[in-house]
This record gives sequence, C-alpha cells and structure tokens, in this order.
Amino acid sequence: MAEWTSAVGAAQLARQLRAQQTRPAGPGARKPPAYRALADGVRLLVLEGRVPVAARLPAERELALTLAVSRTTVAAAYEALRSEGFLESRRGAGSWTAVPAGNPLPARGLEPLPPESLGSMIDLGCASLPAPEPWLTRAVQGALEELSPYARTHGDYPAGLPALRQMIADRYTGLGVPTMPEQIMVTTGAMGAIDAICHLFAGRGERIAVESPSYANILQLMRETGARLVPVAMQEGLGGWDMNRWRQVLRDAAPRLAYVVADFHNPTGALADEDQRRALVDAARSAGTVLVVDETMNELRLDPGARMPRRVCAFDRAGSTVVTVGSASKAFWAGMRIGWVRAAPDVIRSLVAARAYADMGTPVLEQLAVNWLMRTGGWQEAVRLRREQARDNRDALVAALRRELPDWEFSVPDGGLTLWVRTGGLSGSRLAVAGERVGVRVPSGPRFGVDGAFEGYVRLPFTVSGPVAEEAAVRLAAAARLVGSGAGADTEAPRSFVA
Repeated sequence: MAEWTSAVGAAQLARQLRAQQTRPAGPGARKPPAYRALADGVRLLVLEGRVPVAARLPAERELALTLAVSRTTVAAAYEALRSEGFLESRRGAGSWTAVPAGNPLPARGLEPLPPESLGSMIDLGCASLPAPEPWLTRAVQGALEELSPYARTHGDYPAGLPALRQMIADRYTGLGVPTMPEQIMVTTGAMGAIDAICHLFAGRGERIAVESPSYANILQLMRETGARLVPVAMQEGLGGWDMNRWRQVLRDAAPRLAYVVADFHNPTGALADEDQRRALVDAARSAGTVLVVDETMNELRLDPGARMPRRVCAFDRAGSTVVTVGSASKAFWAGMRIGWVRAAPDVIRSLVAARAYADMGTPVLEQLAVNWLMRTGGWQEAVRLRREQARDNRDALVAALRRELPDWEFSVPDGGLTLWVRTGGLSGSRLAVAGERVGVRVPSGPRFGVDGAFEGYVRLPFTVSGPVAEEAAVRLAAAARLVGSGAGADTEAPRSFVA
C-alpha cells in the first residue's frame, strides 16, 4: 500500500485502546511488556475494522504524550506492527495501518456469513431467520398472478406501488394513527429508507443523536454519509431510554436528526413505554430535531403477555416531528427487501424526488408479494410462525448460556431477535477473534457503540435452536477460555459482521 487514505488522531486512538477490557491475569501469569500490549491493542482495532486499513497513525511522540508512556514504548510497538504486516511507513509520510499479505480486509460494512461457510461455523452475527414457509412461496405465487397488468407498464414506481402504499397506510390507520397513502414511500429495505432520510435531512458534518448502544449497520451507514454521531446512553438492562439524557442532548447538541429503535431495541431488546415515547417526541419537537423511529422489530413480540405501547408517531399529532421506518425483513424474511417510510406528505415528496438519483424504485414483484401477504392474512400467519421460532430459539440460547457461561450477564427481552450480553470482564473484540478459531461467529460490543464503547459486551441473536444453540454456547465458552488465558488475540482477521 503506497499511501494512507485517512487519519486517526492520538486522542481517538487512546480512547479506543483504553476501552479494551480484559479479565485480570490469573496468579503466576506474566504481564506482557508495555510495547507488546500497545501493539496488540492497535492490531486488534485493525482486525475489528474499528481503525480502518490505510489509516495514518499518530506520530510516535504525540501518541506517547497522549498515552503517558515513553516514546521508546511507542516506537517498539510500531516496529512490532511493521514486522507483523500491520503497519507500513515511509519517511516523510508517516505510518499507516495495513493487513498482512493473504489476510482478508476487515469489513467495515456488515454482512452475513456466506452460505457455503455455514457447515463449519455457527453464525451468531446475523440476526435473521429462514423464511416462514409456506408463506414465502405462496406470496411469490400470488404476486406472479397479479404481475401481468404491471408488466405492461414501465415498472418504475419511485414512491412504491399504489396498492401497497394504500395497504401500509390502512395498517397504520387501523392502529389508531390515521394515515394517507401520500404519507407512505416504499423503499428497498429499512436501510434504503434510512439512507434516503439521512441524505435529505443530515448533510456532511450534521449531528445525529443515536442510542448507545445502537444498531451497528445504521451507525456505519451514518458514518459513511459524513454525519457526526452523538451517543445517548441507554439505561441498564431493559430500562430503555434515559429521558433526562435525551433532553440534555437534544437541547445542548441540537442534532438535525435523532435515530431510535423503540420496539425491542437492537441490540438490547428494550421496549420503550408510552411515557418515554411521548416525552421523546415532545423533546425532539422543542429542539427542532427530526425523530427517525425504526419499527422493524415491532411485530416480534415473543411473550403473549407483553403489552405493546402505541406507535411513536401516535404522539406526533402535528405530523411534523416523527419519521417512521418499517420493513418486512425482520418480521418476515431478510430476503424480502421491502421497507417503507411514513412521514408528512411534503417529506415523502422530497424523499421521492431525491430518490431518482439513487435507486429509482423498489422491485415490483416483491412489492406485490408483500401486498398479497397483507391483503390475504398471510402476513399475520407468517409473523405468528416467526414469533414461535424466535421464542423457542431465545429460550434454548438463554438456557445454554446460563449453563456454559454462568458469569455472563444479560436480561431476557420480551421480544425482538437479540440478546445483549456482558461478558464477565472479557474483551468482546478478543472473543470475536477467538470465536473464529473455535467455530462460532459473534459480533463484539464495539460494533454497536461510538468510538470504542461496549468492549465488554457481545450481541447474540435468536437464530439457532436446540442442539445448535447448545453447541454455540459450548464454543463461546471455549472462546472465553482462550481469551481468559491470554491466547485469544490471533493474527487471523475476524469477521464479526452484523445484520
């Protein structure tokens, strides 16, 4: 690699290094030299993708001052990284991160494990389940039967098929939130919806308030658009939003956007109550902040006794503060890339106009399939199957974790697809690396935070069941033993991708 393409400041690098938590060494364990610990820390950040490849590192003297270590320590660490292939240098250009020849680049985008790798690896990175058959097949067959009239048109519907827009609007109206089809835009998944919203409302350098932790893919999308993320800490366990913190951030930072997952939050599983929803809408309105509400987990109430609060947009009577995003991907199937935006008509018109320079529109056949499901009652039946499967998976995973890893801490959510786990003082990043070695793929906590937060966590989805869930916990316990013994930092690039 000839040149660096980005830079990491000394203060930022120091924060990320200090966030790496490891279990104290046992009696008789040898503490590594300071330079070795520093080199290992930087290498782990590169392997995790949290320091990009080809990023210029701070000068030796600057980093030494920031870390309060000797310049000799930093120089020795840089030399160790160069000898291992994780650093390149040139006089006058400084030093920049690299990966050794033959190693795959760590992904900053977050992708599921390729299907051909599933035989030897248990994938706990992707929070998605197989399609709830026979409803996928029936929906596609129903869509094919209705395709003929659309096939005689240009097939370009930037706002979405009128029939599906009406169907989605009617569903909101049935939930007590009166909605016109002019308030709906159909998108290519929830990611497509949020990407369009960010580009419309938040230009490069604009502030966006986000929950901390939050959904990893969305955080990365916002970083790619050049946004400045302002984290707002969640309460412990399933407590959800801390409204005092939200009011302070919205008042002091005045972000252009705020992004929240109110329904079975990804990754914690928390469900915001009605008082929190009302208070957040009021605070956002007062601050002039557009509140983007991700409802992709809304349908996944796993425990029948759990009472669902009203939708967040129900508290926005003027319709000027809340922009709602929904999707078929979590409730039905990730391969059904249909999402939607509910907002004021003028916002929808702006989103549709801007879309012409992005993806033009969403595939007609998939829109017809979702419309068929919602019209015929197939959607409700498919979601019922999805809930049963996710509930059984959750219970199996929880039981296996409590047996194999009793010192790991978590709260069991009433819905959603994810478990947010505190790893008993172990580094989540090192667990991700060690997991690759023992055959389990797990995303580390920092994927869901801003600037190195949540090193002591991992996210575990409800995607495996029965014996596979038990084996996953056994492999996680093996990874934990590797990390606890100091053998968890491997030179292989981890693939802690997330969905």
